[in-house]
Amino acid sequence: MNEHVSQATNAPAHRSPLPDSGRDAEAAIHAIQQIKSEIGQHIFGQDRVIEETLTTLLGGGHALIVGVPGLAKTLLVETYGTVLGLSEKRVQFTPDLLPADILGSEVLEEDESGKRHFRFLPGPVFSQLLMADEINRASPRTQSALLQAMQEKQVSVAGVRHQLPEPFHVLATQNPIEQEGTYPLPEAQLDRFLMQIHVDYPDREAERAILLHTTGTQSQTPKQIIDGQRLMHLQRLVRSLPVGESVVNAILDLVRGARPGADHPEITWGPGPRAAQALMLGCRARALIDGRQVPSVDDVKDLAVPILRHRMALSFPARADGLTNDQVIADLAAKL
Repeated sequence: MNEHVSQATNAPAHRSPLPDSGRDAEAAIHAIQQIKSEIGQHIFGQDRVIEETLTTLLGGGHALIVGVPGLAKTLLVETYGTVLGLSEKRVQFTPDLLPADILGSEVLEEDESGKRHFRFLPGPVFSQLLMADEINRASPRTQSALLQAMQEKQVSVAGVRHQLPEPFHVLATQNPIEQEGTYPLPEAQLDRFLMQIHVDYPDREAERAILLHTTGTQSQTPKQIIDGQRLMHLQRLVRSLPVGESVVNAILDLVRGARPGADHPEITWGPGPRAAQALMLGCRARALIDGRQVPSVDDVKDLAVPILRHRMALSFPARADGLTNDQVIADLAAKL
């Protein structure tokens, strides 16, 4: 453990007052547990994925969900939309998809007096929860249409800016095995995702539960727990949680250690400051999910891989030796 991290103090390095003392935080923790419980009744064997997705949403960010077909990625997004009470739109990304199919377009109309004018027709991006299904199947031009939306929460069409609804989140899915006819996401867009969440196969008991609950004559519909306004309140609460000096130092050590240098010749390029911001927000959100009002260094370690794995690249010799981003990040996190 680094010396300056181990000498942690109780005084937070960054503090904002909690609304209504700790009562608001306790109510938030109760609501979050209800959300997790409701999601868990419809998504089996993916507790880690459920928690990482919830951490992303409470942190106010976007998530890239990667997994083979049939692992309930689409169902996960739809369930979150219902449980959180968000307006939801889905876009199936294909090679012929155009930016206007996502952002919207202007149409020429003529009124009763014969005057012509343009009217803007909003696209599916004008929703609180946008599901970008198989995002890597669209062309780079179409993928870039999401950049401004994800970062600035607004889009520009024909030189006019249009504000997106609040809250606004993108949950994109990606299939890791069918790479023919796909376009890898550019680094600039990958950096906009707070997390890259990997969905693995369920274990035997979880798969048994899936069989019993999804092949019968009755199906359960998720129920709404909160709404968009309540979600934004929870997001503000996350940002207000105090962060200790040891956590700040751990985040800096991790992010700076994942960059190219003499100590890490296997790293070609590494995470920038946005990764540190994502870790700070993620640690706060994870603490609240875990029923705590103060994040710890363990939160940094736990979130290191999903937050950093898409923000760095290894050299060809390192990849040829079988080294992966996840392994490098896990080794760095173990030293905190």
